[in-house]
Amino acid sequence: MCDIAFQDCYPQDVAHCFGCGSLNQHGHRIKTYWDGERTITRFTPRPEHTAVPGFVYGGLLASLIDCHSTGSGAAALARARGIDMVRDGAPRCVTGSLEVRYTAPTPLGPELEIRGIIEEVKGRKVVVSSQLLADGVVCVTGRAVVIEMPQGMGMDRG
Repeated sequence: MCDIAFQDCYPQDVAHCFGCGSLNQHGHRIKTYWDGERTITRFTPRPEHTAVPGFVYGGLLASLIDCHSTGSGAAALARARGIDMVRDGAPRCVTGSLEVRYTAPTPLGPELEIRGIIEEVKGRKVVVSSQLLADGVVCVTGRAVVIEMPQGMGMDRG
């Protein structure tokens, strides 16, 4: 297993996302890795991520599922194409659709774990299903269709 996060392999011109961009000093900077055939992200919400006292804001949870999915999609495309993301950089994905279901209140305090399963890789499209857990309890599920970013969408479009 590689100890470099998928998001740390994004080309610099597309590494500014608030949720997962390594170059966004004010963002969450989530990190996603392979864990066998699934992907995994860990994130600990801070007090400012409160919805009501003691619980995490749902918008943050949706953004974690979203950025976990785009990172997982990038890694799945790289794996399917035989790309070494560390050496050659990761493909960059954007969200085509995102479905999020809140199944239990998410407590503020414990580290959250997002687990992803790649359901489909077809051309430039990847379908990722995810579960977000707190203390082993599934609090959120998600399903995302992510699409490889088209050429010219990065900041150095010249």
